[in-house]
Amino acid sequence: MAALQKDCAAILPELFKACEVLLFESDQLVLSVPSAALAAKLKQTLPRLRESLLKRGWQVSSIRLKVQVGQVAVKTKQEKRIALSGNAVGALDELEKSLERNPHNDGLRAALQAMIRRHRRDQPA
Repeated sequence: MAALQKDCAAILPELFKACEVLLFESDQLVLSVPSAALAAKLKQTLPRLRESLLKRGWQVSSIRLKVQVGQVAVKTKQEKRIALSGNAVGALDELEKSLERNPHNDGLRAALQAMIRRHRRDQPA
């Protein structure tokens, strides 16, 4: 089963990330899919998957999809933090102070002030 899972993932790497091989019995392959939307996309590629598996030696006559919503894998997105040097923060501060005070620059000035505050707070003393 692990080898079949690996081959399916190699054939359809993007679509097969959240899928699993549930059963392979009597030449019938049953795949677990986390959503109906992914099942619809995967269904379009089943002929190619079947042909590729046959070429790899797997005797697959049919492929069924089983939607199992409870198995949705939640991927956490890690926040990227970029540390600015003291010189960079100083340059941003100078830029903010040099901007003309008018309604057109208010948004930019507010964004620069927030960035300066955040990076000064994060810098070691």
